[in-house]
Amino acid sequence: MELGERIRYFRRKCGYSMEGLGEALGVSRQTIHRYESGVIENIPRAKIARMAELFGTTSAGLLGFEDPIFAMDGVLPIRRRRIPILGEIACGMPVYADEQIESYAVESDGLDADFCLRARGDSMTGARIYDGDLVFVRACSSVENGEIGVVIIEDEATLKRVYYYPEREKLVLLPENAAYEPLVYLGSELEQIKIIGKAVAFQGRL
Repeated sequence: MELGERIRYFRRKCGYSMEGLGEALGVSRQTIHRYESGVIENIPRAKIARMAELFGTTSAGLLGFEDPIFAMDGVLPIRRRRIPILGEIACGMPVYADEQIESYAVESDGLDADFCLRARGDSMTGARIYDGDLVFVRACSSVENGEIGVVIIEDEATLKRVYYYPEREKLVLLPENAAYEPLVYLGSELEQIKIIGKAVAFQGRL
């Protein structure tokens, strides 16, 4: 079942008209029709999350990421999740943050990740993350010091180890490659910084 069909199914199941759902999402009836017909495929994540909330499900459930691929009597099913790939993340200097879904990765549902990004550059090779690797990310607004975070700087995104010192109003984004200098932000500069996730796994290419 395609995403548009799932949206239509949940909308009808929950008793929403197109107009009603559009009003709840802050979009027009025509936009809902385009969602359901598949004309609009790259639905913003915020809209997906809001629809899931209205429908009493999760974003993963609405997107159809949880699908059993094997089941027999007396045997637990092996389950897979389709995790959206949202574009590239810089392992070097920050690159533009594009939140449109470009494809999907299929992984075990035991992996606690909400989306993937394709690594670009070589600043994280010390963490064994290389150019072209797929980085699995759990969405969150903060990480512990020393963890690898996905960081938005204005409208650009980068992947670095994060060290935050609130008492000094200082944020250090540390690469894992001696060829790159740390990125340091102080005071009011922190207002342009937003953490959107924590790297939890990566998948390399042979």
